[in-house]
Amino acid sequence: MASYDAIVLGLGGVGSATLMHVAKRGLRVLGLDRFGIAHDRGSSHGQTRIIRQAYFEHPNYVPLALRSYELWRALEDESDLPLLQQVGLVQIGPPAGEVISGVLRSAAEHDLPVEQLSADEAMRHWPALEVPEDAAAVFESRAGYLRVEACVRAHAAAARSAGAELRTEEAVVGWKVERSGEVTVQTDAGEYRAARLIIAAGAWAPELLADLSIPFEVLRKSVFWYATDLPEFGASELPCFLFELTELDADSRPANQCEFYGFPAIDQLGVKVAEHSGGLVVRDPLRVSRELMPADRARVEAFTTGCLPDLGYRLHAHRVCLYTMSPDRHFIVDRHPQHANVVFAAGLSGHGFKFTPVLGEALADLAIDGTTKLPIEFLGLSRFGRSSS
Repeated sequence: MASYDAIVLGLGGVGSATLMHVAKRGLRVLGLDRFGIAHDRGSSHGQTRIIRQAYFEHPNYVPLALRSYELWRALEDESDLPLLQQVGLVQIGPPAGEVISGVLRSAAEHDLPVEQLSADEAMRHWPALEVPEDAAAVFESRAGYLRVEACVRAHAAAARSAGAELRTEEAVVGWKVERSGEVTVQTDAGEYRAARLIIAAGAWAPELLADLSIPFEVLRKSVFWYATDLPEFGASELPCFLFELTELDADSRPANQCEFYGFPAIDQLGVKVAEHSGGLVVRDPLRVSRELMPADRARVEAFTTGCLPDLGYRLHAHRVCLYTMSPDRHFIVDRHPQHANVVFAAGLSGHGFKFTPVLGEALADLAIDGTTKLPIEFLGLSRFGRSSS
């Protein structure tokens, strides 16, 4: 049985970053993934992901976001690849809604530069957008997008260069902690043993962490690309965008809040648009339908009709990815309550990719040192009435 200092389960966004950080600290480390590097079966694919600093979800994320920017730039230097493009981000919604008020709160608490605009000002800045007259807008020039598959490949390549061993197309069946304290990992190809285990398995984390009894929920999400020849939709004219909208019921009364986001056209695929809210519950991530569902397309095109009216309906591509939701929609990053040498990140809830390098750094710290100086306490198990060992 092969033995290692550490094993990392999952080599997507967080797992590939973790593998690199552990390897760079001199440990003999193995990374395992059911599929290949930068595959399209989980959560770390789809061309692009938004990265931002003035985090509306909670100001506590901001220091982690700032550290992520540093680590992405370092990875760019090491890989000699353009991974982070700061084209900006405009966020639009009710002035008292979650998005606008949250952005302004984080910006004020951490002294981050954001520009506030009225609906008319936003439309003058970006003619591609149609902004509800009662909405407000905030623009963050330091935001932009990450090239998601390139990021995963760069982390994996850096891990391999630092001495990590990667095994792909190998499914993990289970893991256990032996009486000796070592961890044994069983796959469909054999067994491996290590002093430490790091679980970063995305949509498969609920299965691998079932003993924690955390009610994770995996959601199916559709992403669409629309072809356009209009220059106002290009990356030189349009930033990334996010809309918080209020859906009305049959009697025209405010009902659900929903969020849609997108990216300018950066290549021939066109403008990428998706709904951040909603999603179908997935019982088995291996058997999720990858087919285009008309209801998903109808919702996105209802959004584009109202807020990107000149985009049109020339659908160029469609993809499906997975969100693994925690009960409170915040990440869970901690040590296992019963096993101090098992650490994990799970439940990134659809907003985690931008943080993958800093989460990898934190997981490496927890696995090797038992603690980290990074401010991740708010992401721990204690908020669910559990404490790590």
